[in-house]
Amino acid sequence: MTTLSQRAAITALINDYVFCIDDGRYEDWPTLFVDACRYRIATRESEDRGLPIGILYCSSKGMLLDRVSALRKANIFEPHRYRHLLGPTRFLGTDDDGAHRAVTGFAVIRIMQNGTTDLFLSGQYEDRMEVEGETARFKERAVVLDSKKIDTLIVLPV
Repeated sequence: MTTLSQRAAITALINDYVFCIDDGRYEDWPTLFVDACRYRIATRESEDRGLPIGILYCSSKGMLLDRVSALRKANIFEPHRYRHLLGPTRFLGTDDDGAHRAVTGFAVIRIMQNGTTDLFLSGQYEDRMEVEGETARFKERAVVLDSKKIDTLIVLPV
């Protein structure tokens, strides 16, 4: 069972995650994860079929840091930003290892430099989190996209 204070910590983490991305504070993004974390992006179709490889896979905080470094120094892409809209979080209890599980629906609006604004992605965050006191961090975040059609390379975290 997830207590009220644990739910508050988890909700704060989920909100911090989207504000971090929407505000362009990508260097802060990895701090929301434990060191031995997993972050992946996959489509619902791949998930339903049990396919292990998705669009993006990072198996440690170091890989998340590398992702941010590449974003800032190596990747070439048209400047844009995101605005996340979140649905309510469903708390699913804890795993055998004590990780708290939750799912949250989301939509991501992409705003291009020229002002073009489009619904970019929608889906569900499937999370496993460590909660210590008033602080939660992701052990695993699966970004499960509703559609397999993605019109551009995902450069920024979703």
